[in-house]
Amino acid sequence: MAAGATMRHLHVDLSDVDRGVYEKLELRLAQHPSESLRFLWTRIFAYCLSYEEGIQLSKGGLSNAEEAPLAVWLGDGRLDTWIDIGAPSAERLHKASKAARRVVIYTSASLAQLRKEAARRAIHRVEDIVVWSIPGELLDALGERTDRTMKLELVRNEEQIYATLDGTVTEGRVVASPLLEA
Repeated sequence: MAAGATMRHLHVDLSDVDRGVYEKLELRLAQHPSESLRFLWTRIFAYCLSYEEGIQLSKGGLSNAEEAPLAVWLGDGRLDTWIDIGAPSAERLHKASKAARRVVIYTSASLAQLRKEAARRAIHRVEDIVVWSIPGELLDALGERTDRTMKLELVRNEEQIYATLDGTVTEGRVVASPLLEA
């Protein structure tokens, strides 16, 4: 754990109707001092909405530029899915798409800005990169109720998210788009 990091413990009751995933998850996350609550909640959503066997948080933490913040590893040790957070550079996406079969981005950043950054240079298999846009208002509302230990009920149905934290429901639409404009 990084010096000065805040440990967060989440009990998550996940009902991802869109993917047919229903799980009870225990997450322990180290929030780096420079990490905003919006970024932390984007990481939480990325983990939960991408949850499958083999998903892992980066062992090196967020400061390790060589690793994905989240990744799905196959049983034989191969990297299947690189899951990035925020607004990764074109260079990082190029590296990610060469390293993994799939690349997914979860962000509250502008899709237009991500596309502009991606146009800066050639990105391997850019047409396959998927961006999940999470409304900043949803992340900020959850950020206001963030504590060290939390119980989160997270439901996704037809791209609509319902997040219940401390008995308060916050909702928003989480939409997938290709990084490359069609």
